[in-house]
Amino acid sequence: MPAPVTAYVALGSNLGDRHAHLAAALLALAALPATRLVASSAVYETAPLGPAGQQDYLNAAARLETGLAPHTLLDALLTIEQTRGRLRRERWGPRTLDLDLLLHGETTLADPRLTLPHPAMLARAFVLTPLCDLAPELVLAGRSMAQHLALLDRSGVRPASV
Repeated sequence: MPAPVTAYVALGSNLGDRHAHLAAALLALAALPATRLVASSAVYETAPLGPAGQQDYLNAAARLETGLAPHTLLDALLTIEQTRGRLRRERWGPRTLDLDLLLHGETTLADPRLTLPHPAMLARAFVLTPLCDLAPELVLAGRSMAQHLALLDRSGVRPASV
């Protein structure tokens, strides 16, 4: 088994009991083989991308130490989504749970199933805000996560009420 690496996962939910979906996802991440949940961010509420009429999202991030390979971890994330009732019907449509693998150590790859680092993460305040709770000094593309976040409009990201 490879040496553990630090991986970051974005979590989102805008259907059903959004808080329960995120909490269940964190428990499931902590239970993955060869994986330890190191930390999770605060929860933020954000307006949805995509089709109109959706409920706002709850977003968070998790830092993992994992010995799982990137595609194996991706498969585990997809399984966790499915256990929470995730149905993939439309791009950017509503979802019970969305888990995106943002970073997996220093891995860079691009194939039909997975691109690392996540190709859109640096343009999304709803991803970078919780990620900055965990790793503001983490550098990608020549800037820290906090510096990337400072370049974005964060007006639509607010702390979630419990």
